[in-house]
Amino acid sequence: MSRNRISHHASAVVTGAGSGIGRAFALEIARRGGRVVCADINEFAAQETVKQIKARRGEAWAVACDVGQADSVETLAQIAQQKLGCAPDLVINNAGIGVGGSNIGECSLEDWRATVDVNMWGVIHGCHFFTNAMREQGRGGIINVCSAASFAAAPKMGAYNATKAAVLAVSETLAAELQGSGVHVTALCPTFVKTNIVRDGRIDDASSKLAELTMAWTGVSPDKVARKTLNALDRNQLYVLPQLDARTVWRLKRFAPVVYNRGTGAISRVMDRLMGVESAASTDEAVESRKQPPAKSKAA
Repeated sequence: MSRNRISHHASAVVTGAGSGIGRAFALEIARRGGRVVCADINEFAAQETVKQIKARRGEAWAVACDVGQADSVETLAQIAQQKLGCAPDLVINNAGIGVGGSNIGECSLEDWRATVDVNMWGVIHGCHFFTNAMREQGRGGIINVCSAASFAAAPKMGAYNATKAAVLAVSETLAAELQGSGVHVTALCPTFVKTNIVRDGRIDDASSKLAELTMAWTGVSPDKVARKTLNALDRNQLYVLPQLDARTVWRLKRFAPVVYNRGTGAISRVMDRLMGVESAASTDEAVESRKQPPAKSKAA
């Protein structure tokens, strides 16, 4: 086995491992011969991931962890060291929540704080409590799940965009600091992946329905994303944009930033009008239905 194949036979920690991309990472790491500490705020979900790994004769443990709390992640690092018998050499900072559907100024401060706590501080905590041990052992890998939102800056996603942009900046900084140390850093920036983030997030009904529809049509499987990202980590590749639309937005944003920004604004206004028409039609339909007399039941 090549020394650079960090994703193989790893001693790993995955946050948000109870579902979606996190579960896909945990299963793929186990498939590559690794041992996995599966962390999630929902311990029952993490235990389900562990069951799936053990069913395939892998080795894994479930740990309850709120990544937004520093002491919880510090405890996770200590438990991982105990379970694995060594410091982890692969950490996937994946846990996150989805927030969207409201303009800045309309999105509640509660939603802002919740998003910052999980999406931004969760990754900061993961990097803070695991990086030094990897640096000391001279080998390891860190994958931070950033999202294409980290650079796309789509309207009505201010809190989510801001936190994911912060995660990308942290990843780029960490990669520069770890150059030559033997520790690889990869920033995963997908668009739609078929997970529960829309259903479980803080997204209004109209935006949630649109996001779920888009995910159903364009989303890729988390298994494919996990495999591609782990392979990229082994090659010491900093950026992973697994879909064509993510790569297209990446290039547009860099080569024509003003045009891109105006274009996203125009699309958002059109979508607002379309959603307004649909909402009004639904309301009219509901009013008409209430005006109709109740249907008479027929005698048997």
